[in-house]
Amino acid sequence: MKLFLKIAFRGTAYRGYQVQNNAPTVQQMLNEVALRVFGFECDIVGCSRTDSGVHANEFCITVTQKGCSELNHSIPIEKIPLAFNALLPEDISVFSAEMVDESFHARYNVKYKEYVYRMWNGRNKNPFLFDTAYKLPLDVLPEDVFKMNEAAQHFVGTYDFTSFMAQGSKITDAVRTVFYANVSVAPNDENIILFTVAADGFLYNMVRIMTGTLIDVARGNIKPTDIDFIIESKDRRCAGATAPAHGLFLNKVSYINYKGENL
Repeated sequence: MKLFLKIAFRGTAYRGYQVQNNAPTVQQMLNEVALRVFGFECDIVGCSRTDSGVHANEFCITVTQKGCSELNHSIPIEKIPLAFNALLPEDISVFSAEMVDESFHARYNVKYKEYVYRMWNGRNKNPFLFDTAYKLPLDVLPEDVFKMNEAAQHFVGTYDFTSFMAQGSKITDAVRTVFYANVSVAPNDENIILFTVAADGFLYNMVRIMTGTLIDVARGNIKPTDIDFIIESKDRRCAGATAPAHGLFLNKVSYINYKGENL
């Protein structure tokens, strides 16, 4: 059996999730802590890659003993989050643990993921959100949220999203299915605008480019219906700028498909 953990992290201090040479990453921290918890090196597989500065409200990993397909340990499963959290830095937390079959793969078994991009629309900067929300330009008005939401609906469906993929990406199949997309005001703060989008997969920088394009809609540079043309063009130059990484959160990872079937 494999150990399956759900974690959350604030990505500000890390060069993304995946291990890199000479740079702190979330996976590196998990590797170091797993060694201390279990007493042997582990292989840790994540559900996704994240860019430098990107955060996660829910991120899934599997843990096995290095070189093996399973993890044998004597720690009660309910105590594993406590054991990890006692050793992890304050910006990474394990909040769920269970054992899963050896055939389970944290990345390849994902059915869809949900991302949330947070934007701050207050007149003044917020010192408590500087690394977790993008400060919108002052010409974006509260009523522009409606235009952004109208535009977001045009992302829904199965399309070739080449226009929303970072230039230079080596991916050749850019077809993805977006299940839902919306722009709303946060229920607890009218100055926080949330772009929420779920799909069966995302291209490199896809959500951040979508966000940048929606900001152009808010500023009146493009119309909501122009999203259709941008998608059809398959040309990155037609979409908006890439929004900064620090407003992006991986919000949900589902291993049950969008129709609720556990495949």
